[in-house]
Amino acid sequence: MAKFIKIYPENPNQKEIQKVVEILKNGGLIIYPTDTVYGLGCDITNTKALEKIAKIKGVKLEKANFSFICSDLSNLSDYVKQIDTSTFKILKRSLPGPYTFILPGNNNLPKEFKKKNTVGIRVPDNNIAIEIVKLLGNPIVSTSIKDDDDVIEYTTDPELIFEKWQNIVDAVIDGGYGDNVASTIIDLSGYEPEIIREGKGSVDIF
Repeated sequence: MAKFIKIYPENPNQKEIQKVVEILKNGGLIIYPTDTVYGLGCDITNTKALEKIAKIKGVKLEKANFSFICSDLSNLSDYVKQIDTSTFKILKRSLPGPYTFILPGNNNLPKEFKKKNTVGIRVPDNNIAIEIVKLLGNPIVSTSIKDDDDVIEYTTDPELIFEKWQNIVDAVIDGGYGDNVASTIIDLSGYEPEIIREGKGSVDIF
């Protein structure tokens, strides 16, 4: 049975954040708030947890398009090849925010993602998500819990999310009502920015 942990986004309680980080370090799965939909996440360094998320989503791990949730742009170079100034300017202007940027991955990617040439990077504008990643010390791998065909209330109301997921994950964080519009996905791995999915983030700035 999952823990239901209330955290206020304006001023996240560090004791509660610490509880969540311990769960992640022990290979647990969490559902947590972002600036878009609630996400399902785990520690990027834990293979068993990554496999669990892939199984839940019904995909093979090496083929899964999970995002890496970072606390800021400083850990980008851990997983992303050297990026040019214009790409960096786009990231700086848009993050934190409701965007997923696809960037060319480097050789430091966890072995589960080595076959992929690119990686999706998110820095959500949500204090809870940012504080979790900061305290954990490395990104979390994440996927949204939104059903593409079926935007229903359980994806925005933490109590309903808990009802549905309590026997599947290890913790559900109640950070208030979520959104049911996913992030905008922009591919920056080619010569020109390419909009893959229009979501919550405005595409006018590209």
